[in-house]
Amino acid sequence: MSPGEVDPARFIAALKAAGALQFGTFTLASGRTSPYYVDIKKAVTRPDLLRTIAEGMAPYARDVDRIAGVELGAVPIAAAISLVSGKPYVMVRKSAKEHGTKHEFEGDLNRGDRVLFVEDVVTTGGTLRAAIERMRGHGALIEDCVCVVDREEGGRMLLAEITVRLHALLSAKDLLEAA
Repeated sequence: MSPGEVDPARFIAALKAAGALQFGTFTLASGRTSPYYVDIKKAVTRPDLLRTIAEGMAPYARDVDRIAGVELGAVPIAAAISLVSGKPYVMVRKSAKEHGTKHEFEGDLNRGDRVLFVEDVVTTGGTLRAAIERMRGHGALIEDCVCVVDREEGGRMLLAEITVRLHALLSAKDLLEAA
């Protein structure tokens, strides 16, 4: 395997064993139904799976200054990649705080910092795109995002519209072939 890759069969088996990947009929937040459900939050609470994710994603952080993850699901991933890569990370809020400092993110960010966004599961990419655009407003340079699972439901194309490349450890095709 090359850097940035995981053994798909082994990783999928571990996700299933942890209950983070289930097959059946599920209603997604969008209202659509899916033959599988991915709960990466369940996976990142297990050190072995979080380590696999961090080691698979860390090579994408080689040429960046910071890692960024949107609350809640991507924060433990960003923290784990930070530990593996030695790069600092930023926790991006889904929306600015309404009180106190009203920050949109926590952590240090300098204008011109190259930032790798990480995500647990990308479906349409709308939340991720909004977070990237907000961070760009603070001077971040963002060209790449890496996720654990790309559901292949338009997220890659939506991010490409703002010149962000989406990389994934697993795709919907990988998951469906393992069903």
